[in-house]
Amino acid sequence: MDKNKFSKDELLHFYKLLHLGRLIDEKAPNYLRQAKGWSYHAPYAGHDGIQLALGLTFRANKDFLFPYYRDLLTSLAAGLTLKEILLNGTSKNDDVAGGGRHMSNHFAKVSIGIQNVSSCTGNHTLHAVGVARAIKTYKNDGIAFSSQGESSVSEGYVYEAINGASREKLPVIFVFQDNDYGIAVPKSDQTANERYGLNFTGFKNLKVIFCDGKDVFDSFRAMKEAVDFIKSGEGAAIVDAKCVRIGPHSNSDNHILYRSKEELSEAKTQDPLPKFRRQILEFVSQNELAEIEKENEKEFAEAETEVDQMLNPDPKSIFDFVFTDYTYEGNYPDGIQTEAKGKLRTVREAINEALFCEFRKNPDTFIWGQDVAYKEKGGIFNVTKGMQQEFGKERVFNAPICEDFIVGTANGFSRFSDKIRVVVEGAEFADYFWPAMEQLIELSHEFWRGKGQFSPNVTIRLASGGYIGGGLYHSQNLEGTFTTIPGLRIVVPAFACDAYGLLRTCIQSKGPSLYLEPKHLYNQIYAKAAFNEDFLVPFGKARVRKTGKDLTILTYGNAVHFSLSAAEKIQKESGKEVEVIDLRSLQPLDTETILSSVRKTGRCLIAHEDKVFGGFGGELAAIVSSEAFKFLDAPVERIGSTFTPVGFSRILEKATLPDENKVYEAAMSVLRY
Repeated sequence: MDKNKFSKDELLHFYKLLHLGRLIDEKAPNYLRQAKGWSYHAPYAGHDGIQLALGLTFRANKDFLFPYYRDLLTSLAAGLTLKEILLNGTSKNDDVAGGGRHMSNHFAKVSIGIQNVSSCTGNHTLHAVGVARAIKTYKNDGIAFSSQGESSVSEGYVYEAINGASREKLPVIFVFQDNDYGIAVPKSDQTANERYGLNFTGFKNLKVIFCDGKDVFDSFRAMKEAVDFIKSGEGAAIVDAKCVRIGPHSNSDNHILYRSKEELSEAKTQDPLPKFRRQILEFVSQNELAEIEKENEKEFAEAETEVDQMLNPDPKSIFDFVFTDYTYEGNYPDGIQTEAKGKLRTVREAINEALFCEFRKNPDTFIWGQDVAYKEKGGIFNVTKGMQQEFGKERVFNAPICEDFIVGTANGFSRFSDKIRVVVEGAEFADYFWPAMEQLIELSHEFWRGKGQFSPNVTIRLASGGYIGGGLYHSQNLEGTFTTIPGLRIVVPAFACDAYGLLRTCIQSKGPSLYLEPKHLYNQIYAKAAFNEDFLVPFGKARVRKTGKDLTILTYGNAVHFSLSAAEKIQKESGKEVEVIDLRSLQPLDTETILSSVRKTGRCLIAHEDKVFGGFGGELAAIVSSEAFKFLDAPVERIGSTFTPVGFSRILEKATLPDENKVYEAAMSVLRY
């Protein structure tokens, strides 16, 4: 863009931001040397042009900006104040990004649309695509901006994001800040093309724009071209900005170990700041620029003094914002209906009815996943059957076979409005969910990381477990992993009534929920139940499925039915009364009901389908042993799968998984102790 198109006031404003940003950038390492903070700092010098243009193109309270850890000037130009940048660098309690909960140099200001982005390089591209989908769905005129270093483009989810954005023609601009290095790894070790943008020129509905990211005016030209393309509605855009890294990757990097003196000297000659200063001298005076520099120095000194005196985070605050606030508004505080009405439904029918119920109640509810909405089919197990026909393709639609993309875009989509609720089939089978684990981690600590400023209201449905002859990739249970992650609510229904009530609670609630569906129970007659239309099951409420006084069995999912059958058999044979506790909710956990039962019976068996070693039962056993030890008359025992994969042959599957007989034998062993 021609510099003559900017007014004198604009040019002076540009210089103020450029000089102030560089002032912060150069003083940041001093904070570490003085033990005042900024233990992570990635200097942006050499990226000045594109960062200024990106930050000023962003419209506060209208657009969504996803900066990366080098975007100091971007964030300053986009609306963060000098004081807010220093608060972030020093990890103070009043840091608007998250009060010291995230690394320094990770700038955010959610209140105006600058998003809190994690340290996983490039994964925020998926979040940008998700919110861009919401922008398009709600016919908003906002734009999602995603910024990153060129080497992070090597990540698979970046390709997934760009593929999805181009396919859906979404209003998102991906900015690649190319300084030739991924820490010490040269770009030639990352890609065959000289410029990363060339890797995407074959994508339909995608405009790839190249610019000199060191030059302010060329960067503004590229950003305007990208915005104009977005406004045309023809698709997404990439701005590939060639930069130079004048300093090391970060304050922990010694770039002398891999860059020659000649290269470093050459990099300094390309410094954008003195170049811009020279470019505008025909429009402004030396005195005006000197006055700006003097004002910036004064402003920095005042802000530094003020920030030094501000409070550090309170250590006790680590427990705040781990989970979103949960208010149960159902009519069944224990999640039990004494007089349920209606016909008996299967678990599959119950899940389908719960989805229909919530979609009718809240028009801002959406669902997507693999194979969830094609003609008369509704997922592998027809759980979502009929939904697209009633609610339309904007609310119920298929996603690419890409678990990362499914979950990551749900995170982004929910950022558009707090009233939105997203349900996703995280994978066709739980076993295929592993590629999305990074996005699950993102969901789990978004609320904590930003001190409660953003809650991803996402329910992930997963068809879990075995007993279907599925073998290695269709028979796993994942709760042993999921329950180790703070911030996730995790439920597992065993009967149709709970399948209905728990799913409705998950969807209505804020924050991420994992809804694990034992697929073996989808159509089982013994899992059928009636339920009222208004039925809801609260989180953290177990259900006593059978009362007893001689032994407590703690169980969930498929193992609930094995436990009930074993308990009935034991009572008929020996008269011993076994109490069966259906946990239903693994996080939060109803420890009150668990301990009350164990204190009464004095014996405890834990039965679940997952492996015993490393399974969730180990945590249950620890709780019982710690909190009810003096009431125990026998060791706490566990029954579950063997520590092996699940084989495809029905013979091998039976040898691996627990069943009624195995639960019966384990229960009798505890009773005989």
